[in-house]
Amino acid sequence: MTGPKTNERPGTRAVLRHFHMSATKARVVLNLIRGEDVQTAREILAGTTREAADVIGKVLASAVANAVNNDGLNADDLYVAAAYADEGVTMKRFTPRARGRAGKIFKRSCHIVVIVARMDDDRLAILRAARSAQAVASRTRRVASSRRRADQTASVNKREAAAAAAAEDANTEIDAVEVESVETENIVETTNVVEATTDETVSDDTTEETDK
Repeated sequence: MTGPKTNERPGTRAVLRHFHMSATKARVVLNLIRGEDVQTAREILAGTTREAADVIGKVLASAVANAVNNDGLNADDLYVAAAYADEGVTMKRFTPRARGRAGKIFKRSCHIVVIVARMDDDRLAILRAARSAQAVASRTRRVASSRRRADQTASVNKREAAAAAAAEDANTEIDAVEVESVETENIVETTNVVEATTDETVSDDTTEETDK
């Protein structure tokens, strides 16, 4: 028994016709998002480096917008029910080759169709539980990272405070040493002055005795 025809598949669709790309290249990307929920499909397309990913992402966004605006569905409850690419018109061109020959150039096109539909209740419950657990895990990681940054900041502040205290103690010791050196110099100068005065007195007494 064959499946439903492409125009009879249930869901909300968006179609891009006559896009200048081969259907084979588009199918490689469509195979990645078929059957996935809309959020996961967007993440897959955002991480895909192929050229068709950007175009298919726009078609997917159009299908989701049609489902929300026309059918009144919730965007978070949708999944990619079908995604396929049909071959379009092939333009034939020629390029000159050696000895008067002509080389064929086939410029292919394709029609990209993305159909989204609402997930059943069981799958929707599983998806919501997984998203809730993911949100809790993400919050736990953020809290742990925040605490780790706070601990690192506190440790850095402690080290800076210890370094500042050590520098202040060193400056105090240097000032004390300078004061001691200045006092010592003053004492030495005073001693020298006293000795010089004593020598002058002794010399004066000696001179007086000699004169007598």
